[in-house]
Amino acid sequence: MPHSVELITTIAAALGLSLIFGFLAAKLRLPPLVGYLLAGICIGPATPGFVANVGLAGQLAEIGVMLLMFGVGLHFSLGDLLSVKRIALPGALVQILVATLLGMGVAHFWGWSLGGALVFGLSLSVASTVVLLRALEDRGVLDSVNGKIAVGWLVVEDLAMVLVLVLLPPLSGWLGGKAAANAGDTSLWITLASTLGQVAAFVALMLVVGKRVFPWILLQASRTGSRELFTLCIIAAAVGIAYGSAHLFGVSFALGAFFAGMVMRESPLSHRAAEESLPLRDAFSVLFFVSVGMLFDPRILLDQPLQVLAVVAIIIFGKSLAAFLLVIAFRYPLNTALTVSASLAQIGEFSFILIGLGMSLGLVSSEIQSLVLAGALISIALNPLVFHAIEPIQRWIRARNNLAQLLERPDDPLAELPTTVDQKLLTGQVVLVGYGRVGRRIAQVLGESGFSFVVAEQNREIVERLRDEGIPAVSGDAAEPAVLIQAHIARAGILVIAIPNPLHVRQIIEVAQLLNPAVAIFVRSHSDVEAEYLRNLRNVEVLISEEVLAASMSQRVLTHAQQQPH
Repeated sequence: MPHSVELITTIAAALGLSLIFGFLAAKLRLPPLVGYLLAGICIGPATPGFVANVGLAGQLAEIGVMLLMFGVGLHFSLGDLLSVKRIALPGALVQILVATLLGMGVAHFWGWSLGGALVFGLSLSVASTVVLLRALEDRGVLDSVNGKIAVGWLVVEDLAMVLVLVLLPPLSGWLGGKAAANAGDTSLWITLASTLGQVAAFVALMLVVGKRVFPWILLQASRTGSRELFTLCIIAAAVGIAYGSAHLFGVSFALGAFFAGMVMRESPLSHRAAEESLPLRDAFSVLFFVSVGMLFDPRILLDQPLQVLAVVAIIIFGKSLAAFLLVIAFRYPLNTALTVSASLAQIGEFSFILIGLGMSLGLVSSEIQSLVLAGALISIALNPLVFHAIEPIQRWIRARNNLAQLLERPDDPLAELPTTVDQKLLTGQVVLVGYGRVGRRIAQVLGESGFSFVVAEQNREIVERLRDEGIPAVSGDAAEPAVLIQAHIARAGILVIAIPNPLHVRQIIEVAQLLNPAVAIFVRSHSDVEAEYLRNLRNVEVLISEEVLAASMSQRVLTHAQQQPH
């Protein structure tokens, strides 16, 4: 019996080409996402040869958006955000404002409408969480202070864009696009109030009811012992809540899926839920990026090269410079400012979602969409080079004393130990670098044992809290001699480095041994190769996490076994 195979053809072509181009991108040390976008361009209507069904690809992309936003919600940690809220919240909001104004200014110069300029500017203001997480993981700094600030910054950006997705439809008529279907002749304020009321009702329902019901359902699915039923429960919740929220409350699929992930995170099985749903989320996310690539017209690169360069300049230089200055203004170290800037020097999934919504509302043209897609493709491809430029830029700045002094903020009170501590003339103390999960436990043991210690930590909020508790602490990057000098490393007996960044660990050891060749150094490591290198250094003892855990478990097992009757 004859039947249509357009759906199968579209999926097969999309996934097959994504595999090929994604593999080539990885070989070239580019994010695989670049390959997925290129695959979409190849099977899109703007290039010769096979053309996939754009309508079906669009529907598959909607599922991809749901699962993508579900994953964002599932990994959304309010605790991580609150730990860096004093820099991430104002920094992200100001940076969004600056990037949006830059985009709107350029768009106004090009003669675009207010609505098109606003959507264009907002699309350039938000970076890709997917690209950022991969970049930080590849460099081993995801769990570092710099990594947490960058991720917290992007979480604030994501939340701001979720709000934009809610408010844009009721505002579209006023901005020169299509008025919302239910707007009628009602005023803008009534439409906005109605939209926000529906969103508030949905959020309240999810936080009050969904927060209890869906984790319970997930637990019941787990108790059946069926892995496929557990996975089905996760996906059904993500897609079902997203669909139901759109039809019952009028909110977007993206917002519904985001809150589905948030309520699922309340379950003790949230880590398993994230792991089980990851393959399907990844597959549909690939289809989402392919469908975005299908909308891109490569001729924009030849027809409007100056406009493309302007877009790339705003993404890589404009908003990154704004973020750099904001981080410096908050008195964070130069390395933190450069890392956050590099993290934001690209755009991705939210830009695609936003520009797609702008198209559907009649606010932006296909030309604007192609410019944003070109900016995304180029900025994502260049992002690894931007990260590689951090060290050379840092060296260049520090080679110029006046500029380095201006940016490093030597008058920062948190970068110096209080006078009351200095007067004690610390001698033989422990200098503890890093106050994360490992550092906190070490500090607790040292305090209970009566040993004096000084904490060197990049997170200013942690340093302020430690000082309030009477614990000596200095703010800054311990790879800088000034920070270790303030911690009195020259008279210290032991240096404990409790941070996960291998590159920083090496730099800290070099500086510490230069200032105090006799200091005993204890380092944590997750890599056998890194541990072997560090063990060859003088006075350095390396503890590998897996070995310490295995030794501790073995000792407890033997102790328990010896207590059993024979």
